[in-house]
Amino acid sequence: MLDFLNLKPEFFGLDISDFSLKIAKIKKGREFLELESFSETEIAPGIIKKGEIKKQEELTKIIKKAILEVNGKKIETKHVICSLPEEKAFLQVVKMPKMSKQDLGSAILYEAENYIPLPIEKVYLDFQIVSFADNAKEIEVLIVALPRQSVDFYISCLKKAGLQPLCLEIESLAIARALIKNKTSDKTVLLIDLGLTKTGFIVFSGNCVRFSTFIPVSSHSFTKIIAKSLNVEEKEAEKLKIKHGLEGKIHFTTKRNKAEKKIEQGRVFEALIPALTDLLQQIKNYITYYKTHPSFKHFSKNHKGIEKILLCGGGANLKGLSELLSIELKIPVELGNPLINLSPNAKKKIPKAFLEKSLAYTTAIGLALRRKKQG
Repeated sequence: MLDFLNLKPEFFGLDISDFSLKIAKIKKGREFLELESFSETEIAPGIIKKGEIKKQEELTKIIKKAILEVNGKKIETKHVICSLPEEKAFLQVVKMPKMSKQDLGSAILYEAENYIPLPIEKVYLDFQIVSFADNAKEIEVLIVALPRQSVDFYISCLKKAGLQPLCLEIESLAIARALIKNKTSDKTVLLIDLGLTKTGFIVFSGNCVRFSTFIPVSSHSFTKIIAKSLNVEEKEAEKLKIKHGLEGKIHFTTKRNKAEKKIEQGRVFEALIPALTDLLQQIKNYITYYKTHPSFKHFSKNHKGIEKILLCGGGANLKGLSELLSIELKIPVELGNPLINLSPNAKKKIPKAFLEKSLAYTTAIGLALRRKKQG
């Protein structure tokens, strides 16, 4: 978050992760928002590690290069909204007594100490009022904090690249902004971001992210498992993963006048069974945690728990993954649509190369959609 200016000038979204950098710029058309520019650039191993920038000069060069090589309209603005790694963030929604904004700012400092495992003076802290309780005597407040040192490294790189950061925002908030239509949901939704180095779990309810965490299961870990199991190079394993995914040959037989579906699973699926089992168990654990934990029960009127799951991130395109998760979790699972808040005709105007990778751009699009403070 960390707003430095009100967001009136043109800007673009910049998503920085351990191994890639993605840019998205959105323009306002006559009636709808449209994608104007985008790009993806690889980041060599060791430059960023678990969200920590290790080589500032090298990252600065990559940022400059990425801006010059965007697809679509050339980026002329220096203003940017940049992502911050979820690994370093502390996010909590709390209930507070209704009070003036000035008093709330002071009260949040004391309240935050109960949730943040670092001294307050060593973090950047921001908060946002997300809703008023039914009795109007209490408010729900989203608290976000990040270590000052980590944030300062990102700001330094952006400025060295000649950019002016308007805002820094953690990934989960940007992802939710991209995937949730009009930033509001009457259902409690779990957003699963299957990225290259980690998988993020984000619970969204009402108009706000309620909970976020991550696990080390990742798209790249799937590729490494396939490579080892099938004794092939990682490049070949990645191709096999994309081509075959979890799909297999489907046969139908009859048993007692009922259709019984039998699936002959492929070798890629067999190789991934242990990793998928781990992913499923971790998802189940967090679904149970959210549904049963007392601090989350007031976030929805009926508190049914997770009612829908949306997948995003580059690994979400794994064939058969959404179907498998839906069957095992007994919850509707769909691929998210990071273009849902753009023009209804956005897909017609966007290059096919981008559409095929749009789920990997979810965070960048969410950053580019941030139009104003507290948005």
